[in-house]
Amino acid sequence: MIDFELSPEEQAILEQAHEDAVKLYRPIARYYDEHEHESPDEFIDTMWAKRGEGALFGLGVTAALRIEETCWGDAGLMLVSPGPGLGGAAVMATGTADQHKRFLTRFNEGEPKWGAMAMTEPSCGSDTAAIQTTAVQDGNEWVLNGEKIFVTWGKRAVEQAGIVIVWATVDKSAGRAGMKSFVVECGTPGMKVEKLEHKLGIKASDTATVVFEDCRIPFENILGSPEVRKLDKTKTEGFKKAMATFDATRPIVAAMALGVGRAALDFVKETLEKDGIEIRYGLPRNKLTSIERDVMDMEANYKAAKMLMMRATWMMSQLLPNSIESSMAKAKAGLAVTKITQKAVELMGPLGYSRKYLLEKWMRDGKINDLFEGTGQINMLVVARRVLGFSRDQLK
Repeated sequence: MIDFELSPEEQAILEQAHEDAVKLYRPIARYYDEHEHESPDEFIDTMWAKRGEGALFGLGVTAALRIEETCWGDAGLMLVSPGPGLGGAAVMATGTADQHKRFLTRFNEGEPKWGAMAMTEPSCGSDTAAIQTTAVQDGNEWVLNGEKIFVTWGKRAVEQAGIVIVWATVDKSAGRAGMKSFVVECGTPGMKVEKLEHKLGIKASDTATVVFEDCRIPFENILGSPEVRKLDKTKTEGFKKAMATFDATRPIVAAMALGVGRAALDFVKETLEKDGIEIRYGLPRNKLTSIERDVMDMEANYKAAKMLMMRATWMMSQLLPNSIESSMAKAKAGLAVTKITQKAVELMGPLGYSRKYLLEKWMRDGKINDLFEGTGQINMLVVARRVLGFSRDQLK
């Protein structure tokens, strides 16, 4: 049985996360939304100093709920807070025990501060098997060449204090079997930030294009085995490890979406309460007002997505296979946050559209959760293939 009951220690972690969301995130959320690419250095220093208040890197339900709380404060600033991030999740999912020790424990020891993951390319979005970046062995080193786009935390990880997990092919003729991931550390010659993106939302977070030109890294910085192996007719080790990374990161994105969605839902309910509008639970649907039905639908979407997220996260923490569950959680949470925030803006009318409040910002911030770490459509395809027993070639 899955038990989501929190211990007193876990509850204290979430209470601290909520307090931080109220006192540290919300007050500066609008400023950094309007000053894209301006680094919130004071905020980063504060969060780095607080890194002992709860695990910096975790795979459990508590860690996911902590992410939800911070995104209730501000999703963009959560993505600036120091931590292993998606890069750390990739190391955890694909690295050896020794690599976990080499790269992950250092986050708690003071450096690096950020972990980025570089997978998407100009000619490769959802089809990760089409990666063109190459890794060629040269003696006891790997030489990386290629371009990665939409790298979250890219600038900070590359130029300040971080690691970048780069997906590349060691053998193009091997197709998916040639896909491998590599750890490139901050300051490595041949790795540079080419540009920063201007985005619809999560503007406090830098999203970069990172270029690798004859970038040399130690041989042991390949995650897992360098051997190119085909597991069966449809699966390869490299592609399987890439998907294992998504199995670890998609529940995290679902938790982010829940935080933004809950922020919008809370705002609507608080505003209605101030205006004396009561949500009457327990009545037949045909007896409810339109607003009551809308709010209940928003709550139902939020709660359904949260249960899927918690299930996927719990399975991940128990090292159980969770591919279908993580895709379900990600797809549902992306849809839920989009519906909740758009409906919230609609219900609040001019108040929702006005920049006086953060509601319109949450609508913009929320949409990214339906896009990165695999679009909603891709995740639904993953779920459909698993449920129906179809291969990738049979269901596209």
